[in-house]
Amino acid sequence: MIKIGKKGQALVEFIIIMPVMIMMIFCLIDFGKIFYYKSDLESLMDETVAMYNNGKTYEEVENYFKKNNMNTLIKITNENDEYIIFEISRKTDIVTPGLGLILGKPYTVSVTRTLPYG
Repeated sequence: MIKIGKKGQALVEFIIIMPVMIMMIFCLIDFGKIFYYKSDLESLMDETVAMYNNGKTYEEVENYFKKNNMNTLIKITNENDEYIIFEISRKTDIVTPGLGLILGKPYTVSVTRTLPYG
């Protein structure tokens, strides 16, 4: 025999928990997208550094990168002819309500490598 109040109690508990579960799912999607972009940028950085190590100048690397990667920004800094700093970044939108306030909207994913000049 089922008591009368049990069905209503389960419905109320479900309604209380559901928004939290939806927020957690959206957070998982956002963080998954950030980790995917980070991994993608790491492989682009490996390709960029390999081009530089194979004798291309940083101007040639920058021009090649800008032609082939439209959504991604590259910044190459030459520091006193000692080090070259490669920085690749990409912006992504955050879909989770409230998480955009914490991380910043849009969130910028970036990868940096420092190499000796020459």
